[in-house]
Amino acid sequence: MTKERLLLLILAAALFTHIMDFMIIMPLGPQLMRLFDITPQQFSLLVSSYTFTAGGSGFLAAFFIDKFDRKASLTFVYIGFTIGTLACAFAPTYEILLITRSMAGAFGGVLGALILSIVSDAIPLERRAAGIGFVMASFSAASVFGVPFGLYLATLFSWHAPFLFLGGLGVVINALIIAYVPSIKGHLTEAKSQAPLKMLKAIFTRRNPLMGLLFTSMLMFGHFTIIPFIAPYMVGNVGFTEQELTYIYLVGGGLTIFSSPMVGRFADKYGRLKIFTIFGVLVMLPILIITNLPPIPLWTALIVTGIFFIMANGRMVPSTTMVTSVIKPENRGSFMSIRSSVQQMSSGLAALVAGMVISETPSTVTEDAKALLHYEYVGYIAIMFSIVAIIIARQLKVEQGA
Repeated sequence: MTKERLLLLILAAALFTHIMDFMIIMPLGPQLMRLFDITPQQFSLLVSSYTFTAGGSGFLAAFFIDKFDRKASLTFVYIGFTIGTLACAFAPTYEILLITRSMAGAFGGVLGALILSIVSDAIPLERRAAGIGFVMASFSAASVFGVPFGLYLATLFSWHAPFLFLGGLGVVINALIIAYVPSIKGHLTEAKSQAPLKMLKAIFTRRNPLMGLLFTSMLMFGHFTIIPFIAPYMVGNVGFTEQELTYIYLVGGGLTIFSSPMVGRFADKYGRLKIFTIFGVLVMLPILIITNLPPIPLWTALIVTGIFFIMANGRMVPSTTMVTSVIKPENRGSFMSIRSSVQQMSSGLAALVAGMVISETPSTVTEDAKALLHYEYVGYIAIMFSIVAIIIARQLKVEQGA
């Protein structure tokens, strides 16, 4: 059990850097939009560039990821991710940042799928939701520590500083992966004998994996339409300062640090579908409130965003566990890569859709800021897709041996 905890801790740390690297661009939105003089559509492209290359690389990785030791794959991918993140730190312009974000995303997309595959291979199904809940607490840690600290570095130095911090941390985690992550080869016997077409057939000609991919896509549209623009909306429409944005991630992340492992235990005990459905319904209320918020006191807005963090994270833990069990172990790495590709592509498309719906006007509550128009329509879109995800979730079945 000690080795299992150490493995989960290292994987959580690696996922933390990936999530912080992805998340930090969003609260930096008001600053980047001001410094680079870019529109909401250009900012949404900056967010989506990471997810689109992550989606493309995730699909390509599906053809070979199950043919190698999981440790070797993790080492290679995480080194690439670290280099890409360091490149972001030295980007001098919007255009170059767009390119380096795409590079980091190309490795980051594979990284998330690979980490979930390692957890699924190393942890038995009866404890898997708890293990995934622990690793996914890195989302919370990225929110409660990573994003506020990154914003502090950006305020103290420049927006380049958070990426330099992440690159340095990545070098340390690379050493830990090499030293302490064990070789994981149990999947190789079946996987090596499979041709790419056979692997694709195992995924795309069977209803269960296809429903898992559709479920993932709908869930991302129900989540990521509103996420990229929470920070600009809070500044331009609600009245936050750029420095006060850290409180959103500090409070929301702090709450989910405790709620994420708890949700994992509940999912193992009471059923993953039941827990997902409960949180999938409950999250709709804070989505509706956030996207219609008028100027209100800081503490009131933090209550709403904190509840949103808990509910949104609460549906992610059981949903991820459900998706890992729709495929046999010998195809899991390939499937999770394709699933990551679908997840990233859907996230990027959701951000672009939101960027097309939203327009801006001079803010009446924050000096030198822009208020967002039509954000409430984005909230309605997110709720619609969330309902579809709940319906599809009921069609997923556990694969024998998963």
